[in-house]
Amino acid sequence: MISTAIRLARVGSASELTAAVLMGLGYPCVMLAALLPNLWFFAAAGAVTYVADWYLHQKNSYLVNRLSKVRAGLPIRFLLRQLLLIMLLAREGLAEQPVFYAAVACFLLFFGLQAPQGALATLIRLRRTMPVVTRNIDLNAVRIPDAPPRALLSRSAEKMLHLDIPAMAGVIAAVATGRNVLGYAGVAATLGLGLLYTAALVPYLRRRRRAPAAGAALKAVATWLREYQPTVALYFSGSDDSAYQVNMWLETMEQVDGRPLIIMRERNLVKKLNPTSVPILCVPGGQHLMAMDLSSIRVTLYPANVGKNIHMLRVPTMKHVFIGHGDSDKLASVNPFSKVYDEVWTAGQAGRDRYALADVGVRDDDIVEVGRPQLAPIQTWTGTPKNPIPTVLYAPTWEGWDNNPGNTSLLLAGENIVKRLLNAPRPVRVIYKPHPFTGLVNKKAKAVDERIQKMVAAAGAERAADPRWAKETAAAQASQAAARAELSRIEARLAELTRPGRKGGDESEESRVSLADPQRLAEITRLRAEWNDAYWRSIGWWEHTVVTGPEPKLYDCFNEADGMVSDISSVVSDFIASGKPYAVTDSAGLGADEFKRQNTAVRAAVILSNGATELDELLAAVADPAADLLADERKSLKRYLLGPDEPTSIEQFNAAVRALTAKAEARNNGVAQRLAGQRIGELDQEADGAGAEPVGAAVDTVAERGVAPGAQESAEEATVAH
Repeated sequence: MISTAIRLARVGSASELTAAVLMGLGYPCVMLAALLPNLWFFAAAGAVTYVADWYLHQKNSYLVNRLSKVRAGLPIRFLLRQLLLIMLLAREGLAEQPVFYAAVACFLLFFGLQAPQGALATLIRLRRTMPVVTRNIDLNAVRIPDAPPRALLSRSAEKMLHLDIPAMAGVIAAVATGRNVLGYAGVAATLGLGLLYTAALVPYLRRRRRAPAAGAALKAVATWLREYQPTVALYFSGSDDSAYQVNMWLETMEQVDGRPLIIMRERNLVKKLNPTSVPILCVPGGQHLMAMDLSSIRVTLYPANVGKNIHMLRVPTMKHVFIGHGDSDKLASVNPFSKVYDEVWTAGQAGRDRYALADVGVRDDDIVEVGRPQLAPIQTWTGTPKNPIPTVLYAPTWEGWDNNPGNTSLLLAGENIVKRLLNAPRPVRVIYKPHPFTGLVNKKAKAVDERIQKMVAAAGAERAADPRWAKETAAAQASQAAARAELSRIEARLAELTRPGRKGGDESEESRVSLADPQRLAEITRLRAEWNDAYWRSIGWWEHTVVTGPEPKLYDCFNEADGMVSDISSVVSDFIASGKPYAVTDSAGLGADEFKRQNTAVRAAVILSNGATELDELLAAVADPAADLLADERKSLKRYLLGPDEPTSIEQFNAAVRALTAKAEARNNGVAQRLAGQRIGELDQEADGAGAEPVGAAVDTVAERGVAPGAQESAEEATVAH
């Protein structure tokens, strides 16, 4: 019942639900207390609303956002409380007393201060915002001052509003004691603090406190691009939850032949990227990106099909490649949009065959098999469980944008799968790791996810109390405590290392200071490996567990598990690299033969119905190599899906980069020869300030570059065919 209420209220936990209920009841109680009047009831109910409101804001509750949408936002709630205090004074017969007028004047003046304080905070943020966000790019050519103290700008409107507390408390105390001086003191404190807060913002409007003007920042980036001359770019645009699609390619980009660059479009995603030595350039504005000189780039890689890809696809001097963010039999893996790319890179022969079967217009000549470089960390199965009892990973995918019931096993089979694993005749350990998008489209999927997490937690508690596991639990207490202490130490150090610059710096300051440090990156890599080892040591090999969030990574869960249950997604294809037994749920009820015919990755899997009755076959294969009847099929399927083991995936990937780079060079040289000396592009930019140079070259000739600069659309560009 509580979980249902949490879901309906759109809050994240029982404590948030409690705070929401208290706030919802608190305001009517404040009104009732003002009408009665009852001073102490008013004070108590008002305090509850303050605390509940504050807690929901600290938790970034969705409910707070919803209240603003229905005109019950934070300023309105504070104003309502103040008006009710005025009503209370009137009902107490104090409407003709000086303290009444002092309170009215205070709240009027205090709300008058909200406008300049809010305007100053907003203006400072705007003047601290550059047109780009960077990592590992030297911007010392422009002066980027330190950010204002975080205490001044973080939740500034909320902090300003809470300065009414001294006046509220002082007036209530004056009414209770009859000493008006307490009310005057509270009023003076509120107005004084409001003025002080507003005045503290003023110095940060000075020129030397601002970020550089847009023109200066873009010019510095243009200078860096001319010096660095990137040759291979990873281009990405996506939603708030999609950073993992870039993170999975970071290590590959670090090993790519050439000078890599990651180009992004959303500011909020930059902070979600893992530490890397690859330069990162985030350009939110399409006009700014198209005005940049990216003529040195020969190959651009795209992990996702999104609308903003057009801002790079329009540049003819580079070759464009769709690499995706996983290899699976989902329809997304054969998107007709893939026709816009020069090449599509797949892991193995299976990806090529998918496009041939789908017949969406992607030519076989444009498909290149490059393996999956990201799979290097996955350990190959030894053939027997690594612990006294097997570990089975349940990693369902999400419901997908089309909400097709066959996308995820969660809705129809999830609870059956987990129940059968938890109640298996021969004990197994269960690791449950849901997809981060679970519940994004279908709230029923989120509800099932929550129930499964509770099931796993309850089973874990029951196993801890079971006499059969008492010996292991007692013996592991000391080592697990040591592992947890080690986790805390490592997490504290990682927090220091992964935070660019000083604590409280904004994105402009971080762009200035976040330069790649090989020693720091090496320490981060070492600590992440140590964290992963300590994490699994902190959990007994017999203990069920739920893994959410980015850590431990999915591949770390692969290495800990002896078998897996999942759905049609890249998770299955990646897990095949381990050689371990796996099962896939036929949630759409196609039948085993048809399911295998339609989905290559399940040809060596145990096929589960929604009742999950076939799980015994998987559990037998995990526990006993002799019962593993699909081992040979998995080996052949691995090669078909993921390509050969030799040469390595990264070697195949780099060979593809070199080959496509040569094609781009040949194309550009051919255009240069055909149109030698003709002007084919002109960048018409307004200079920022008198005498300032444009970001890119004003005019390029084919004889000089063989290319047109990546500028805004112009009539001249129409002469160049892509």
